[in-house]
Amino acid sequence: MDYLPASFLSTVTRFLSKNDALTNGIKESASNSSKSASKELVPSHELAYLLKRAIGISLASTAIFGSAFYFGYQLAKRKHRFHVRGTDKNDRIEQILGKFRLNKEYLNRIMELMLTEMHQGLNPETHAKADIKMFPTYVRSLPDGTESGDILALDLGGTNFRVLLVNLESGEVKVKSKVFLIPQSIMTGTGIQLFDHIAKCLAEFMKAENLVHHGNRPYPLGFTFSFPCTQKGLASATLVTWTKGFDCDGVVGKDVVLMLQEAINRRGDIKVNVLALVNDTVGTLMASAYNDQNTRIGLILGTGSNACYLENLDNVKTWDGDNDEPRQVIINMEWGAFGDNGCLDFLLTEYDIEVDKTSLNPKKQIYEKMMSGMYMGEIVRLVILDLWEKELLFVGHRDHSWSTDYRQALYTKGSFYTKYVSEIETDSGVTFRHTKSVLEQMGMDRPTYDDCAIVQYVCKLVSRRAAQLAAAGLAVLLNHINMQNTTIAVDGSLYRFHPKFKKNMEKTMQILVHPHIRFKMLLSTDASGSGASLVAAVVQRELEEKQKAQTDRRASYIPKDIILDSNNNASKKGSSTAVAAAVVATK
Repeated sequence: MDYLPASFLSTVTRFLSKNDALTNGIKESASNSSKSASKELVPSHELAYLLKRAIGISLASTAIFGSAFYFGYQLAKRKHRFHVRGTDKNDRIEQILGKFRLNKEYLNRIMELMLTEMHQGLNPETHAKADIKMFPTYVRSLPDGTESGDILALDLGGTNFRVLLVNLESGEVKVKSKVFLIPQSIMTGTGIQLFDHIAKCLAEFMKAENLVHHGNRPYPLGFTFSFPCTQKGLASATLVTWTKGFDCDGVVGKDVVLMLQEAINRRGDIKVNVLALVNDTVGTLMASAYNDQNTRIGLILGTGSNACYLENLDNVKTWDGDNDEPRQVIINMEWGAFGDNGCLDFLLTEYDIEVDKTSLNPKKQIYEKMMSGMYMGEIVRLVILDLWEKELLFVGHRDHSWSTDYRQALYTKGSFYTKYVSEIETDSGVTFRHTKSVLEQMGMDRPTYDDCAIVQYVCKLVSRRAAQLAAAGLAVLLNHINMQNTTIAVDGSLYRFHPKFKKNMEKTMQILVHPHIRFKMLLSTDASGSGASLVAAVVQRELEEKQKAQTDRRASYIPKDIILDSNNNASKKGSSTAVAAAVVATK
C-alpha cells in the first residue's frame, strides 16, 4: 500500500474548510512535506476519496450559483419584461438611425454652403434671394466695462412683458425687474392702447423704484421687441407682422420705437429716452461683452435658434449708415432660414420632412427645425413611432392585456417634449431612472430595459446632430472673424438644460475651427433684459462722449472775455461783435 505524508492530508482538509483553490493546497502540501521532520504517511486511497469530495463540493457550489442566477434572471425578466434584441433587429435600428450621423465631409459641406449664403446676404445684388439675410443692427460699439449708472429696459415678446432696472457699477450688473400682464383685450386692440399700457406699467415700476424725481436727466432705455421688424436705425424699426397672438391695429408698417416714445411722452410724469431696439441675440452678445471684451458672437439655442456677430463694415455691402469709427457693426444673421432654398435637402430625414410639412411655416426655417428646442422632441417622437410600427421597439407591450394608453401619446403630435430629451440623456448606467419616468408619463406600464436603451439612443443621436449643426455654423463665424481668442455668448433653454449639448458642440468645433483659433462658450443669462440695457448704456456713453468733445471744441473757439452759461449761450463781456462771433463758434 502506498502512503503519502500526513501534512498533505492536512493541507487538503484546510482546502475543504476554507474553500481555497485546489492547486494552492497542493503547492502548500508539497512545501510542508519537504520541511516536515517527521514523515507520517497516509494511504493514497484516502487522498483519492478527499479529492472526489472536493470535486463534488465544487460542482455542487457551481450548480447552486447557476440556479440562483437563473431564478434571479427569471425574476428580473418577469419584473422588467426584458427582451433581448436579435442581431438583425440591431442592424435595422442602426440603418434607420444612421441617417442622423454627420461625418466631417457633411459638416464641411454645410460650412461651405453657409458661408456662401452669408456673402449673398451681405451683397445688395443677391440680398433679396439670400436665405440668411444678414441684417445690420446698427449696433456699432461693444461695452468696454466703463458704462455706469441706472439703465432701464423693456422686454416685450409675449403675453407677459418685463420692465428692468439695470445698475452698472465697477463691472457688476445688478438687475431688478417686474413682470406685467398684457390683457387679451389689449393684445387685439389698437396700437395706441398697447403702448399706453406699456408706458403705464413702466411708470408704475419707476415710481416703485423711486426713479421719478431725480433731476432733469432722462433715463436711457433699451427695448427688446421680439417680433419681425425691418430695422432702419438703432432706435428705429418698422413692424412687418404681428405674431404670438398679437393683432393690434395701426402698428404694422409703423415705427414701434417712435410709438413707444410717444406713449411715454404723453404721460408727462416720467422722463425716459428710448435709445435702442435690439433682439435677444444681440442682447446675448452685449450682456457677455460687458465683462469679456473678447465676445464677438451671440447665439440663441432655445425654442428657436439665431446668431449674430461683429462684422467689419467693409464687408457689409448693404450698409446704409455713416462710415465713421468704429468701422464695424453687429450683424443679425437670422440663420434659422438657412436651407430654405433646398441646399440642405441632402441632410433631411423623412422625420425632418414630416416635421416641416406639419409645421405652421412649411418650407421655412429648415436649419432651425433640425436643431432647435421647438422641434427636437417632435423629431424624436416620429422616430420612436416609426420603430414601434416596424416592431423594433416596445415589443413586450403589444399584448392587449396591457392596459396602457401609450399608443395614443405616440400618435399625438407634440406629445414628446424636448425637455424629455434632456431628462433622458441625464441617465447613466443601466437603471434608466429618468427614461422610465418619461415613458411612464406617456402611459407605458413598466418599460423594459431594451425599451429604455433604444429610446435613449434615439435621443442621443437626434440631439447630437443638432449640436453638430449648431457647431458647424459657429465654426464658420470663428474662421471668418479669425481672432486668436474669441468668446461666444450663448443663451437659450436647450443649451442651458441639455446635459451634453455644449460638450457635443465643443467636440465638433475643435475639428472644424482653424487650429490657431481659441474659443470659449459662455452662458449669457437674461440676455433679452440686461443685454438691451447694455446697448442703451453704450449709446448713452457715446452720446456723453460726443457732447463732451463738442463742448471742448466749442470752448476752444471762445475768447477769454466771453462767458458761456449752462445752456452754452454767450454772455456779453466785451464788444457785441465778439459776442456774436462766440455764438456762431458754439453752433
